[in-house]
Amino acid sequence: MNYITSAEAAKMWNVSQRRVQDYCKKGKIKGAASIGNRWLIPKNAVKPEEKVGRPRKSPKNRTV
Repeated sequence: MNYITSAEAAKMWNVSQRRVQDYCKKGKIKGAASIGNRWLIPKNAVKPEEKVGRPRKSPKNRTV
């Protein structure tokens, strides 16, 4: 199986390298492997879907 680095995946998926590393750490990319301090991602891996959440509410008792 051919692998690419997290930097190459980031460029391919148009996201930051840190985001790709986070996907790998959370197990969202099937077949990704950590070798030392690098993540190797299968060349045919698919970008995980990002959930769009609700915006956070501001605290009610906010002091300025």
